[in-house]
Amino acid sequence: MTMTSQEVLAKLVSFDTVSAKTNLPLIKWIEEYLADLGVSSFTLPDETGEKASLFATIGGDGPDGYVLSGHTDVVPVVGQDWTTDPFTLREQDGLLYGRGSCDMKGFVACSLAKVPDMLKAPLKKPFHLMFSYDEEVGCIGVQPILHKLAGDDFKAEACFVGEPTEMQVVVAHKSKSSYRAVLTGLSCHSSLAPHGVNAVHYGARLVTKLEEMARKLATGPSDALYDLPFSTAHTGVIKGGTALNIVPEHCEVIFEFRMLPSESTKACMGEVERYAFEELLPEMRKVYPEANIEFIPFSEIPGLDTEVEADVTVLAKKLAGRNDHAKVAYGTEAGLIQNILDIPTVVCGPGSIEQAHKPDEFIKKSELDKCDAFLDRLIKHACV
Repeated sequence: MTMTSQEVLAKLVSFDTVSAKTNLPLIKWIEEYLADLGVSSFTLPDETGEKASLFATIGGDGPDGYVLSGHTDVVPVVGQDWTTDPFTLREQDGLLYGRGSCDMKGFVACSLAKVPDMLKAPLKKPFHLMFSYDEEVGCIGVQPILHKLAGDDFKAEACFVGEPTEMQVVVAHKSKSSYRAVLTGLSCHSSLAPHGVNAVHYGARLVTKLEEMARKLATGPSDALYDLPFSTAHTGVIKGGTALNIVPEHCEVIFEFRMLPSESTKACMGEVERYAFEELLPEMRKVYPEANIEFIPFSEIPGLDTEVEADVTVLAKKLAGRNDHAKVAYGTEAGLIQNILDIPTVVCGPGSIEQAHKPDEFIKKSELDKCDAFLDRLIKHACV
């Protein structure tokens, strides 16, 4: 069975793999596609049995080889104004519209479309396909399969993570640490507000502290190669309260840090916790001794930091036909791959991050062509 990258992409987009839903129908299709070509694969389900990662090796008698890595989940379409069905690939004026077309089923499609060429080539080094789930909610799904591979002493010469970079080689991205702060106060009628402990007020003060830290980080260490050159602090959610005439007993603040390799998330969290436990909480407990503040980490994505002179970087630039490289603020699975498996890794894939997560998401057909050419050159390189 031979399919073009666009044909494979159309099939992949047709599966609604929003992170809150199962990705098993898509994984089963990939399994069957590979099996029809004579390629065996294995899947690793999550604890619910509703999602799975897939891993396959193609050709080559030699050790190591090359990993092509991508995620199968996509962000939601609810609340977005799409012109047409987001799960039907639509072509118009050289653009391919559909949820996940850019981020990042385009790369997965190119990788799968090249399997017949890999099988025909006299490979001296194998190719490894690794497709995960739940990347969009904190790079969760790739971790079990990485730990399994680490336990099997898996090795590879290089890994290419195909997030949309317009086929520019990305050698580094920031780490990301996400936290939930839960504040517990004391409720009462708003006419007696001083008798209660307003959890929302204290939550707001915590947010103000995070804003102050964000301004400080913006004037701190920087790296001009990053699309945003400094570390950041950001509050995404604050919620609490039930009615205007009730002092809110609970408040939740969800925030994150995205850090340059030279800076420490631990130091930032230490500053947040000192403020919370040495300033806010004593005030709260003067009124209500049972008041509390709890910090719950829920996502940790290590940064990627690959040397510009590293073999994987030099090779990726050669395959992409360009000499430039970049660093980015957004996180990917690349940092985990490098961290857990100790495989030299770069990010390089078709499409523009500017199109990701938006209504009428699209990828240019020319981007698929560039990715196909990249993989063609890699296949030839693996034969030498």
